Amino acid sequence: MTLILRNIYIMEFTDEYWMKKALELARKAQAEDEVPVGAIIVKDNQLIAEGYNQPIKSNDPSAHAEMIAMSNAGQVLNNYRLIDTTLYVTLEPCSMCAGAMIHARVKRLVFGAFDAKTGAAGSAIDLISHDAHNHKIEVTGGVMEEKCRIVLQGFFRGKRLSV
Repeated sequence: MTLILRNIYIMEFTDEYWMKKALELARKAQAEDEVPVGAIIVKDNQLIAEGYNQPIKSNDPSAHAEMIAMSNAGQVLNNYRLIDTTLYVTLEPCSMCAGAMIHARVKRLVFGAFDAKTGAAGSAIDLISHDAHNHKIEVTGGVMEEKCRIVLQGFFRGKRLSV
């Protein structure tokens, strides 16, 4: 959607637009033989940070795409609180990443593929919407789900065939 305000064009990007950016990062992770998950953070309709899975390369179990994107966003905003941001990620976040999003005060989470085994936004558990938290995150799941799932399935299929 394009809004015209005094002859200035302001682009309003869709969730699909941003998820495509996250998918590009997932493919970058895959090229580095990491589980293909990509994440971006958007504030005021601007991409402010990105990340992709790097735990193997960095020997860091916390180097998930979301964690890297949130860390980068904190540096950009000069604040550990990521107020009024949207985090886009190709796979439903795990409990570690969901907890970090709550503490960072991310406003909105948009994810692609659901994760029935470790997803913490409603699939395996629902940490994000737990009543005990004082911060609530708006969640939209299943955006470009099939494309996100195909990237992940292809990666793991290739791993099984190479063994």
